[in-house]
Amino acid sequence: MTILADARTLVQQARNEATEFRFKYFAKWIADKSLYSTCLHDHLDWVLAMVLGIDDENGPKLFKCDPAGHFFGHKATSAGLKEQEAIDFLEKKMKNDPEFSYDETVQTAISGLQSVLQEDFKASEIEVGVVRRDNPAFQFLALGLDCHY
Repeated sequence: MTILADARTLVQQARNEATEFRFKYFAKWIADKSLYSTCLHDHLDWVLAMVLGIDDENGPKLFKCDPAGHFFGHKATSAGLKEQEAIDFLEKKMKNDPEFSYDETVQTAISGLQSVLQEDFKASEIEVGVVRRDNPAFQFLALGLDCHY
């Protein structure tokens, strides 16, 4: 009986490693292509890509691929003009490794944007895209007047 249990454990660990490898390999491929393009053309039109995947067993995976060929896994990240300020905001919110609900995640993203840019937004001024485990298709949220984010 112990051999069967050990085999099942080994198979489960192998599945987890394969899934992790798939996401990391894809992120590495994107980072390598970005580096090649940047070096080949020698210009500053860089592309920074974020790759998100949802693993059925391990949940969401997020990788950020930069033009220098680096890729890193994140729980939350940002890119753009005030990237570091946004990352600092997210690090404070995620300091104790909380498990956010869907609503808390959306609220944190919007409040982070408001905090970093130091302005309040009307629902018509921003677009929020989401991907959920139970509905993995990319969708834009309909932010109505009753949103209190």
